[in-house]
Amino acid sequence: MNVAAYMTQLGQQARAAAREVARSSTDVRNHALSATADALDRARSELAQANQKDLENGRANGLDAAMLDRLELTSARIDTMIEGLKQVATLPDPVGEITDMNYRPSGIQVGKMRVPLGVIGIIYESRPNVTVEAASLCLKSGNATILRGGSEAIHSNQAVAACIAQGLAAAGLPETAVQVVETTDRDAVGELITMPQYIDVIVPRGGKGLIERISRDAKVPVIKHLDGVCHVYIDSHADPEKALKVAINAKTHRYGTCNTMETLLVDVEIAEDLLPLLAAEFKAKSVELRGCEQTQKILPGIVAASEEDWHEEYLAPILAVRVVTGLDGAIDHINCYSSQHTESIITENYTRARRFLTEVDSSSVMVNASTRFADGFEYGLGAEIGISTDKIHARGPVGLHGLTSQKYVVFGDGHIRA
Repeated sequence: MNVAAYMTQLGQQARAAAREVARSSTDVRNHALSATADALDRARSELAQANQKDLENGRANGLDAAMLDRLELTSARIDTMIEGLKQVATLPDPVGEITDMNYRPSGIQVGKMRVPLGVIGIIYESRPNVTVEAASLCLKSGNATILRGGSEAIHSNQAVAACIAQGLAAAGLPETAVQVVETTDRDAVGELITMPQYIDVIVPRGGKGLIERISRDAKVPVIKHLDGVCHVYIDSHADPEKALKVAINAKTHRYGTCNTMETLLVDVEIAEDLLPLLAAEFKAKSVELRGCEQTQKILPGIVAASEEDWHEEYLAPILAVRVVTGLDGAIDHINCYSSQHTESIITENYTRARRFLTEVDSSSVMVNASTRFADGFEYGLGAEIGISTDKIHARGPVGLHGLTSQKYVVFGDGHIRA
């Protein structure tokens, strides 16, 4: 296969399809989502057979148990995919929404209209259900998409793509509105991220190595986050009960997510009283603590934290702990070491909470809440394509609005500029 020619063809087809999807009605796009859900339900045996091929190949190629688990399409996961499509169909459609209308002294009316981004390229690994999630969000927001899944899921993704094509056809939309790359050649990724004439934005979902490569080499805008080095700061004005509850949840609710707390900061004024209580809770959950010098004095026997620990996204039952001097010390630490994902302050002092919200430069900043809430569903977005730590139109969890942009619209009645 000539990969460059193949990817150019996909790009041309996506660009043409994007225009049709953008002008389609909400009802038509919802029909496509519902019809895709029906097609998935009918194709359960075909999906299982395709997935079995991927699982067999994965075992033969030495994929670990965690990878195989993410790869597997169980009946329950197919149910979840179907339910996800139905839920996205019920979400409010942002496309065409006009806001901020106002009259100018000249007599014209100026406002903003929400519009699709166009063609979205999505690069991801392992999980076939991402194919449905990504396609549904792009379609609902009026975009066309090119999906490049991992080679380990090629058969599963193609089976899912066939169902999506049926859904699009049933709604009268071009099947090329959602295209799954059929080659496992790695050069396909390089082509996809360097086609600004066809691709409007890239969304990488995967490991840090993949995202670093995409960010470095892409010639189109990228919506992404690299790390989730999230902090919780317990202020001297914190309610101890709230502090214990939030800190334990932020770390131990799930270890392998990007919104899990990786560094705990505790004000020096309360450290001697609070740290032993926290340490006992974390010990009960088998969490290893790595502390600064002051933390070690209060909690003898814990591991010394290195400079690298303050930068680390563990994704494991390990937690870095630092005693800081006041709110300024906490903000300085966060703005130095944070990956700008999610940070939280525990305090009963409204003035300090406001300062934290204003001065901490991250995509989600919280007061008296666990960092685990940094999620599209929890924010009321319905679903998310990913999380962005960039300072572009989409920051934080990226839902339907993040897959659209705004353009100015002007209404006049024969007005001319004097």
